Amino acid sequence: MTHQLGTAENPLRVAIIGAGPAGFYAAGDLLKRKPVVEIDIYDRLPTPYGLVRSGIAPDHSRIKMVSLLFDRIAQDPGVHFIGNVEFGRDIHVEDLRRHYHQIIYSTGAPSDRSLGIPGEDLVGSHPATDFVAWYNGHPDYHDLQFDLSVENAVIVGVGNVALDVARILSRTPDELATTDVADYALEAFRQSCVKHIYILGRRGPAQVKFTLAEIKEFADLEDAHTVTLPEEMALDPLSQAELEKEGGWTQKRIVEVLQGYSQTELTGRKRQVTFRFLVSPVELIGNDEGRLTAVKLEKNELFLNDRGDIKSRATGQFEMLDAGLVFRSIGYRGTALPGVPFNERWGVILNDCGRVLDPATSRPVLGEYTAGWIKRGPTGVVGTNKQDAAETVKWMMADFEAGRILRPPAPQRDALMALIQERQPHHFTFEDWLVLDKIEQDRGSKEGRPRVKFTTKEEMIAVLAREKSDGAA
Repeated sequence: MTHQLGTAENPLRVAIIGAGPAGFYAAGDLLKRKPVVEIDIYDRLPTPYGLVRSGIAPDHSRIKMVSLLFDRIAQDPGVHFIGNVEFGRDIHVEDLRRHYHQIIYSTGAPSDRSLGIPGEDLVGSHPATDFVAWYNGHPDYHDLQFDLSVENAVIVGVGNVALDVARILSRTPDELATTDVADYALEAFRQSCVKHIYILGRRGPAQVKFTLAEIKEFADLEDAHTVTLPEEMALDPLSQAELEKEGGWTQKRIVEVLQGYSQTELTGRKRQVTFRFLVSPVELIGNDEGRLTAVKLEKNELFLNDRGDIKSRATGQFEMLDAGLVFRSIGYRGTALPGVPFNERWGVILNDCGRVLDPATSRPVLGEYTAGWIKRGPTGVVGTNKQDAAETVKWMMADFEAGRILRPPAPQRDALMALIQERQPHHFTFEDWLVLDKIEQDRGSKEGRPRVKFTTKEEMIAVLAREKSDGAA
């Protein structure tokens, strides 16, 4: 007897590539739908949750609590986490089409955008994404080096990631010692000589991209002043008009907070964070050893383009800013996946509302979808992915109802797991992750911290093997 697809006897099989917020939100939405689904969530790391673990700042523990929701989703009988399995190496598009009715790509935007200026490859010039992943203990970034013996650090960009970097550089070791920052990073921050942190925005204070909550945190730094320059806080008519538009209250409040920092009284704290506006780096200057020593800035002015957007343009006025570190934080960018249509210009999977498109015909690719930053670009916060994933799942269900799904020759989960075992015997289940999770939390509790992370795949595999061996003894 052949059972109808989408029943307990014959579930709709879905693969999700990427175990970050978008992937988990998509899984949660699928579980609420009418067909019975069986979902496998893959990640190339042994650990789930993507940027919740390796991107959210260590001092933002409340935001990380969204992982409790993802825990509940992962423990649903219809959901299976398959970690330490890399798409394009351990498993391929052809394999997914053989075993699943539908596929979702939710791999995020792991790379950064470059400044495109001379000197960007000097020692001391880094993507902010690398620094964030390093201090969060991402296994791929464990061995990176950042010279914190310098006094001046510059961050290019005025989004939340830029502010995270500035705040972490500004915090005292005692403040960081209560977080889940990677142990090696905590030791490096204990030795840090950074005193001045500059945050550069090419437009004015009314055009910043960070949130009100992020900027207000700078008033509470234990041993760092936050300052702005009064002359850069004066709003031009274009910015003033922008703030008066409907819905501009939050941005107006952000400007007020920034203006308040122009009145900061300097009382001898160890560090100082300075927000600069209407400036762009045009060249990074180095010494004979190829090390960064300064940033050449050009001052900007604002104008209204043909579409009515406020943009910046150069004025031809320059200044030099001493710096031994530069972090560029001008946006993340998606990376193409093997065998998946990609829009190189936008840095996203080619798609229409989550349906992957064939570049030759502009028609949907049967059974393939995308969600999150790799779908729409690096915009929004963690929660933004919920609505994004829901849009994708809506079209998945519409295609399911219309019969527009893959017809896999081997949909049985046993067949899939035999393939995984053959390709990657060190794959992780969610139960394996829970073992690591408990050990990390136990290690942290001894030091008054949320957790002490494992930061290499080899360490995770070894610890898990030892725990299984002890449990079997």
